[in-house]
Amino acid sequence: MPAYITLATCSLNQWALDFSGNYTRIQESIDQAKAAGACYRLGPELEIPGYGCNDHFLEADTHQHSWEVLAKLLENPQNVGITCDVGMPVMQRGILYNCRVIFRDHTIVMIRPKMFMANDGNYREIRWFTPWSEYKKLDQLCLPKIISKLNGQTSAPFGDGVVAFSEFVFFALV
Repeated sequence: MPAYITLATCSLNQWALDFSGNYTRIQESIDQAKAAGACYRLGPELEIPGYGCNDHFLEADTHQHSWEVLAKLLENPQNVGITCDVGMPVMQRGILYNCRVIFRDHTIVMIRPKMFMANDGNYREIRWFTPWSEYKKLDQLCLPKIISKLNGQTSAPFGDGVVAFSEFVFFALV
């Protein structure tokens, strides 16, 4: 007999560089997902800083504030018991990636960089981000101090991999 899980997805009204407001909307969506019995909450691409940051994606402040919002999400005891998938820019070895950050119970489980960029019509993701080109390869990302001071975690898997939990196995092709 197959096992079923509840997956919560959301489309949030995020604003570029509105870190406080974006945090509030993300947290509300996590609360709603938990109330609905979801074990996995999937949010929109680049939901922490907002998708339309454009050249602000290249600024260190945008990265710092994104990590600060992620730290608030990680430390919130309401977020225990649900796997959350949020979007934010992440710098790895001097290269900026558009990433999914998957966390559960105060711990970053994996950071998944986008492999296929939107780069036609109205989209110019290549201007700000580099696509991850290492198929089936995981690296380690040294986490910033704001995260390691919070939970003691100093690194997280970064790349193209599979995440397995007791309830489900997750693989994302982004």
